[in-house]
Amino acid sequence: MKSQANPQNTSAATISERATRRSLTDVFKNWELLLVVLIIIVVLVNTRLSPYFLNAKNISRTSSDFMEIGLMMLPMVFIVVTGNIDLSVASNMGMSASFMGLLHNMGVNIWLAALAGLALGTLGGVLNGYLIAKVKLPSLVVTLGTYAFFRGIAYGFLGDQAARNYPAKFTYLGQGRVGGSLIPVSVAIFIGLAIIFGIILHATKFGRHLYAIGNNEEAAKYSGVPIDKIKFSLFVISGFMAAFAGLVLAARFGSTRPDNGTGLELAVITATVLGGVDIDGGKGSMYGAVLSLLLIGLLRFGMGLVNIQSQVQSTIIGLLLIVSIFLPHIGQRIAANKATRFRWKTVLAVVGIIALFVLFFVFFFWSRAPVLAEI
Repeated sequence: MKSQANPQNTSAATISERATRRSLTDVFKNWELLLVVLIIIVVLVNTRLSPYFLNAKNISRTSSDFMEIGLMMLPMVFIVVTGNIDLSVASNMGMSASFMGLLHNMGVNIWLAALAGLALGTLGGVLNGYLIAKVKLPSLVVTLGTYAFFRGIAYGFLGDQAARNYPAKFTYLGQGRVGGSLIPVSVAIFIGLAIIFGIILHATKFGRHLYAIGNNEEAAKYSGVPIDKIKFSLFVISGFMAAFAGLVLAARFGSTRPDNGTGLELAVITATVLGGVDIDGGKGSMYGAVLSLLLIGLLRFGMGLVNIQSQVQSTIIGLLLIVSIFLPHIGQRIAANKATRFRWKTVLAVVGIIALFVLFFVFFFWSRAPVLAEI
C-alpha cells in the first residue's frame, strides 16, 4: 500500500516556502531601507578608516561637491519612471556653462549671461523633447546624439580656453554658506528642490501620470493621459536643471571650461537607478534617489580620504549601477515562483556579485597610493 503524504506537512512546507519568498521580495521592495543600512555601514567603515571623516567642515565641503549631480538627478527620476532616459544632461551642463562663460568674457553682465545659459540649456531640452515626444524617436538614441552634439557646441564656444574671474556675488552660489552656518548654499537649494520634485512625483496627478506611462504607455494613452505633452515637458525640465547645475558648478570652481561635467551622466543615472527607480519604468521614489545620492557622496568622500584613485572610484560607481539594476530583478523573479533550478542559478548569481564586491574592495585597498607624511 502506497504511503500517503500528510496534507498538513505539505501545507506547512508550502506556506514556509512562500513565506521565505515573500520575505526576500519584501527586502528588495523596501529598497530605501537597504540604502539606509548601506549608508550606516559606509559611515561606520569610513569613520574607522579615517579620523577626518566625521569632521563637520569636511562634510560641509564635500557635500557641495555632488550637488550638481543631485540637481540633474531630480528630473532624471521623472524621466526614468516613464521608461525613458536622458544621456545628454552632463553635455548640456557643459554647453550652458560655456555659453555663460563666453558672454562673460565678452563683457556681458554675469546675471544676464547666466540667464542666457539657462535659456540655452532649456532649448537643448526642447530639442530632446521634440524629437522624442513629437517625432517619436527613442530617448536613448536621441540623447546619445545630443550628448555629443551639446559637448561639441561647448567646445565651439570656448575652444581650449576657460572663462574666469566671476564676481563674488555669483560664486557665492557654489561656494557660499547659508548665514553663518556650515550648510552650503547649493545644498540648501538642492534640499528645497528635492522636496518640490518629491511632492510633484508622489502627491500630484502629474506624478501619477508618470507612473502610468512607465507601467503601460498604451493603457495610459487610452486612459486620457497626455503622453506627448508630459514627455516633452520632462525633457525641457531636464534641460533647464542641467543648465542650472552647470551654473552651480561654474560658481563652485570659479571658472568654466568646455569639458565641465564630462562623465557626470553616469553618476546621475547611477544615483537614479541605485535609488530604486526601475530602469524599465513604472517604479521608484524620490526618497530612494536622494538616499542613493547621499550614499554615493559618502562613498566617494571616504575613498578620497584613504587616497583611493579617482579611476578606481569610477569603477565602484559603475559596479553599483550594475548591481542596482541586477538585484531588483532577482527579487522580482524570486517572487514569480520559478522552478528550483532557477533558484539555484539565482543563488550562484548572487554569490558571483558578492565575490565581485570582495575582489573590488581588495583592489581598492591595493590601489591606494602611499600618502606622504611631510606637509
